[in-house]
Amino acid sequence: QERLVESGGGWVQPGGSLRLSCIASGEMFSLFRVLTIGWWRQAPGKERELIAHISKSGYGNYDQSVAGRFTISRDNDNQMVYLQMDRLEPEDTAVYYCNERLESWPWGQGTQVTVSS
Repeated sequence: QERLVESGGGWVQPGGSLRLSCIASGEMFSLFRVLTIGWWRQAPGKERELIAHISKSGYGNYDQSVAGRFTISRDNDNQMVYLQMDRLEPEDTAVYYCNERLESWPWGQGTQVTVSS
């Protein structure tokens, strides 16, 4: 089945870490390696926001809310993108999604990240 599948979320205490994964499974994503891929998040009651993206060559760009704490990376051979999240804060609580930068792919289910003590 062609879809984006995010995983790796969970509950973590403030200051903790999580590593999210996203796989683009199927022929629909055949251009994966030449596209800029991003991670978005949607907190309760808020709109979905782009927090990080990575160019086809591996250059990462971050929203100021996560810069210095999150690291985006990609594996083009396996059509996967990752988000290493360190020094997590309660404000990072959200559902996290991946997509190509222009949001042209169907959204996946996302993965829930909860940061609380």
